[in-house]
Amino acid sequence: MKHRYHLKPWELRWQKSLRNFKHSKVGLFLLRRIPESVLSKIPYEAIPLWIASVLTGVVSVFYEKLFTWFEESGEHFFEVHPATIFITAPVFIFGGWWLVQRFSPEAAGSGIPQLMAAVNSAGTRRRSVVDYLLNIRVILVKIGSSLLILLGGGAIGREGPTLQISGSIFQVVYRLIPESWPKVSHKIMLITGGASGLAAAFNTPLGGIVYVVEELTKSHIGKFRTAVFSAVIISGMTAQLFLGSYLYLGFPKVNPLPLLSILWVILFAFLSGVLGSLFSKTLLKIAEFRSLIRKPATKILIVLVFAFAFATLVYFTGKYTMGTGKPLINEILFGTKPMPWYMFPARFLGAVLTFAVGGAGGIFATSLSSGASLGTLLVSIFSIAKEQHNILVLVSMIGFLTGVTKSPFTAAILVLEMTDRHSAIFYFLLAGLVANFGSSLIMDRSFYEIRKEDYLKSTLSKIKSPNP
Repeated sequence: MKHRYHLKPWELRWQKSLRNFKHSKVGLFLLRRIPESVLSKIPYEAIPLWIASVLTGVVSVFYEKLFTWFEESGEHFFEVHPATIFITAPVFIFGGWWLVQRFSPEAAGSGIPQLMAAVNSAGTRRRSVVDYLLNIRVILVKIGSSLLILLGGGAIGREGPTLQISGSIFQVVYRLIPESWPKVSHKIMLITGGASGLAAAFNTPLGGIVYVVEELTKSHIGKFRTAVFSAVIISGMTAQLFLGSYLYLGFPKVNPLPLLSILWVILFAFLSGVLGSLFSKTLLKIAEFRSLIRKPATKILIVLVFAFAFATLVYFTGKYTMGTGKPLINEILFGTKPMPWYMFPARFLGAVLTFAVGGAGGIFATSLSSGASLGTLLVSIFSIAKEQHNILVLVSMIGFLTGVTKSPFTAAILVLEMTDRHSAIFYFLLAGLVANFGSSLIMDRSFYEIRKEDYLKSTLSKIKSPNP
């Protein structure tokens, strides 16, 4: 054991804190049950990770509750008086866009490209990029903008925004750690934040871990496995403490497929992967077009045109075009009525029009609902037996999400954890691989990867020229 004079300042403070804790009522109670040697071996560098993980779980639950309430309120306005969508959509969607433009442009869109750009910049000379993309202002604007757009009926999700929010929480905690305190690397801190956010958002811990390896790092997990595993567990358990143990999509009935029906799995996965990439390519083309616009009046006009176009779409196609699309997925998987043929083009176009505005909002959940509506459309077109309906819908969800994210294993594991349908795991993995092949015919990189590079360039230019 080290002599106290050989201890570092942070070690002395930690020992003093432990002594004070041991003499407190809580400490005395715990010491009767936990050996003192256990407390003395707590890894110091893990404590900030644990704190950030708990905060991520709490904020994710708070965000989820608000998101649900605002989504239901937007749908309620439409159901009571459908024509009000021509007021609520332009007003609230414009408000969400204005909030981002006025207070935090880096909070626009999904949030995953911003987190990826921050991870790339952590531990390099571009550390100021991380501070710009992940901070408290981003959290507040991200939440406020997405809720306003949702109140207007916008077709967005909260999962991507939750990742940028969780990354911001981990970044803020990292900045508050005293210099004398031992730290994990900056990059590991942010990667762990992304995993925690995805796990808390979907209640899918394995999905969070797989996404870190497949998309955020593209490296061996051995370098950061302990940090990621512990953060995912803590943030997920914190979320479950408030929400309970739940499945994002419940328990849809899935029947075993005959051997020849695997051909349907391959076809559905291929088509959904191609269309997922077409969805991404459409968003990228619109983003490229909007980046050329310089006049504020023209920007406002474009936002209002998109908002009115979305309102018109909702007016003629109904409430299932609005929001995250989760109610639509539930109706497809658990309902008895067939969905109208136009639900897929409505979900596809609705998500494009909403995201193209430039406010805050994700495309993870909307990709899943687009995939579900595509699956039920294809089932109807090919007149496939009803007992095979659900598994092919889930395959299409995996395929469409893979087409957007280029993360086939993440998509497969997410849907697996959302439904607890382990009997279909091989179909899900096959769907991810086939969809990834199909999507590569349209795009060789993911939507997030391309947008990440855009954010890196624009952020660096803003940092070098803060007053253009």
